[in-house]
Amino acid sequence: MLHKLASTKSRRGRKLGALVGGMLVGFSLPPWGWWPLAILGLVTFFAVCNAANDAREHFVLGMFFSVPWFSLGMSWMWWLTAPGFIFVVFLFAALHGTAAIVAGRVGIPALSRPIAHCLAEALRFSIPFGGVPLATIPIAVSQTWLAEIGSVGGPVLTTWFVFQTAATIRAYLDRRESRLTVFRLTLVLGCLILFAQSISPVRDSGDNLRFAIVQGGGPQGVLAIDARARDAVDRHLAVTSTIELGDRPDAVLWPENVIDVAEFSSSVEYDEVLAEARRLDAEFVVGITEDAGASRFTNAQVVVRPIGEISSRYDKVRRVPFGEYVPAGLRDLLGAIGAPMNRIPSDAVAGTEPAILEVRGKKVAVVISWEAFFSGRANSGVEAGGQVLLNPTNGSSYTGTVLQTQQLAANSLRARETGRYVLQAATTGFSALIEPSGKITNRVPIGVGRTLIVDVPLRSGRTVYSRIGDAPLIAGLVIALSAMVLARTRNKTAV
Repeated sequence: MLHKLASTKSRRGRKLGALVGGMLVGFSLPPWGWWPLAILGLVTFFAVCNAANDAREHFVLGMFFSVPWFSLGMSWMWWLTAPGFIFVVFLFAALHGTAAIVAGRVGIPALSRPIAHCLAEALRFSIPFGGVPLATIPIAVSQTWLAEIGSVGGPVLTTWFVFQTAATIRAYLDRRESRLTVFRLTLVLGCLILFAQSISPVRDSGDNLRFAIVQGGGPQGVLAIDARARDAVDRHLAVTSTIELGDRPDAVLWPENVIDVAEFSSSVEYDEVLAEARRLDAEFVVGITEDAGASRFTNAQVVVRPIGEISSRYDKVRRVPFGEYVPAGLRDLLGAIGAPMNRIPSDAVAGTEPAILEVRGKKVAVVISWEAFFSGRANSGVEAGGQVLLNPTNGSSYTGTVLQTQQLAANSLRARETGRYVLQAATTGFSALIEPSGKITNRVPIGVGRTLIVDVPLRSGRTVYSRIGDAPLIAGLVIALSAMVLARTRNKTAV
């Protein structure tokens, strides 16, 4: 049915086909997670694009495809800021509309479309305001063998390969395409990727750390300005008190900004954490928020040792735009048009240090909350020597499970990309242990207060992706697309 729909000769039918394709991709994402729909949706979209008549129609089809995709995958934004949700959805849809125009004008569509749309995705990983890498194709396929590509080329290569797989399937359904050439290229590149993945030098170091991950529980959909700061502390202390001496944790991991005080080291909360650290003879990795002058604050993860010192600290580098800060020059403007700036009364100070902490004399990488969606942040901790990856987070502001399930999927990708175990610790859920294979284990449900005791193997070595990053892959895609444009220009000149 989808093939017939996508092959219709009417503009209305092609728009409907693009709309259906985008909905399929949207439902391939967590929390729905029907990942084969991503490929089916892309096949449908590429089919209607192949039948498009001009640049304007390509742009419209790209919009019709992307709006349902991002509306479903980023629906969590609606409950926080409806105008922001609408802006982001249409901005990202416009990127794919532009990509559809470019791909329709150069080279063999079965090769140019995957590259152009992958570059559109790479662009939205970085803009606006540092990027919004949610509702992505890698997140959709995070629990499949396709995600193994991440250890070689991260989210960019994974995105391209899924797009290319769909385009190759489409080429075999469309006799006008250079089917054999496309199939051979996809097969060769797929084999090279699998070979590179198989020779990863990452190995267990032989050492373990026993972590107690504490999830305090509590309601969701509660903004910080509407909550009593002490409530989160009390919940996490209550759950921590259930840890017995016989559990013998090396470290206790509390989520992001459980403690919100003017100065942590002189607070009652510091004394309470220290008392628990001494009771368990364990180091506490605690999320704190502190004042940093007028209308400014810090969001950090610190290590409290039983001997009574704060031995290590990491301040969040990637802040959430319009959540933890308002970009320069926009606060007064948005306030003037009635935006609820009271929800963001102060701005977080961005950290500058490497994403690393020291726990029991071992280096551990750390990404705080939102940073888990950025592969570069996780990799920076591994570059600095991190042998395990921690992701303390606070999802209590969000309604539903769209964002929370996508964060688990993102951490699954980070585990594959870095070859590390990942510990996600959330205030209200989900908390979990994620293996280097990407498998999510020990997941604690939303709203539940519970402790996870996990023995985590420390790992050494770095994956191919950890060493090369995104830049060479993006450059390669740009060069390939540019070569197609140049070849088409020469052919036109020759004629």
